[in-house]
Amino acid sequence: MLDRRNTLLLSVPLVLVLVVSGFAFVVELDDTFMETRGADDVWLIKFYAPWCTFCKQLDPVWHQIGSELRSLGSLINVGKSDTTKSTGLAKDFRVMNYPAILMLKKDVKYNYPGPRTKEGIMDFANRVAGPLVRSLSSVQLFQHAMQRHNVMIVYVGATSPLKGNFSSVANELIVHTFFFSASRDVLPKTVSLPSLPAVVVFKDGTYFTFNEELDGDLKSWINRERFPNYFKIDSYTLYSMGESGKLVLVVLVEEKGQCEESLRFKGLVEKVAADYREIYSRHFHFGFMEGSDYINGYVMGQVTLPFIIALNLSNDGYFLPLGAMETERHLLDFLNGILDGTIQGQGGNCAYQRMSRLIYDIRVTLTLVFIQAPLLGCLLVSIPLTMVAMFCYLCCKHRPTQSDDDDSVAMFAPSLPRRKQTNKKSD
Repeated sequence: MLDRRNTLLLSVPLVLVLVVSGFAFVVELDDTFMETRGADDVWLIKFYAPWCTFCKQLDPVWHQIGSELRSLGSLINVGKSDTTKSTGLAKDFRVMNYPAILMLKKDVKYNYPGPRTKEGIMDFANRVAGPLVRSLSSVQLFQHAMQRHNVMIVYVGATSPLKGNFSSVANELIVHTFFFSASRDVLPKTVSLPSLPAVVVFKDGTYFTFNEELDGDLKSWINRERFPNYFKIDSYTLYSMGESGKLVLVVLVEEKGQCEESLRFKGLVEKVAADYREIYSRHFHFGFMEGSDYINGYVMGQVTLPFIIALNLSNDGYFLPLGAMETERHLLDFLNGILDGTIQGQGGNCAYQRMSRLIYDIRVTLTLVFIQAPLLGCLLVSIPLTMVAMFCYLCCKHRPTQSDDDDSVAMFAPSLPRRKQTNKKSD
């Protein structure tokens, strides 16, 4: 019993030391940061506001990241900055929302676009902090990379203008994916390249080679090809897909306990994405999302799961099937109808749609507030209504009356004779 008690007493200080040490690995930054930092320092920074709920939720994760990077011997420094105090630093990094996660490496700022999870942020930090283009110098390294990454973008060949272009693209898109370089003898023997140098994307158990005449700009091609052919999509990934210029065909399914119909929809879309890749890959991404909250806001309504929708992320538009989606033929007709214009797009980002979406978001938010905190909901509604009522009251109070108008006329024209009222008797 005594030994157990001693063990507990010893474990409490140990936990405190770990917590304190985690906080010690995160530096609070102020407006002097850009002047005092080292030129070669690499910084991972969280910009927050004290009133931001999401910032508070991220705080323990952020300290775990700081502690883990330090324990691994990483050269990445982890910091955070209160934007309400260090307004100059927030302006330098063009912080627009909270929490914002950015990385500073040799005066280049990289914005983290992914989910606010420890794994996602750590992957981003290690990817950006390392070389822009990682060399795969052996068959073993290449195979190891293939096992770790669903999508690999590889430059093959010696130094050339194409390699310079490849490095420039990597500098911009390193926030999204890894970039590699390799010699021809490192690649699997089954890979056939028409010429060298070449840029190759390995994904979905196969590979695709960049052709400037057919594919156009290298950056645009990589932006289109850096996603798997069919995969699980979240709201962050969906947002970044907008840069590819493709439409996104999404199957919405339940988050847990997916029904037989949901599994059938997922299998149907996955099969079409694989079997008809040569036809539709230039125009569509394919995937599935769990839950419907994001799409409910997109279409401004409640959708019933499972649900199939095609999104045009460039203009906030969408396409809906005209009928039931029972067979492969139905899905192909849906895709072809979108491409040939027989299925009309809905939604969009015109002024009317933006206003409608804003009203919908406010209505949904207030509904949730009323359900979870009725008193707060009443307060939020009563404040604007009270202000409108006061404005109307003041306007009515200061509105000139008929007697005021007569007095004004008499004041500014006193010499005008008043009309005498006479009573005329009828004969």
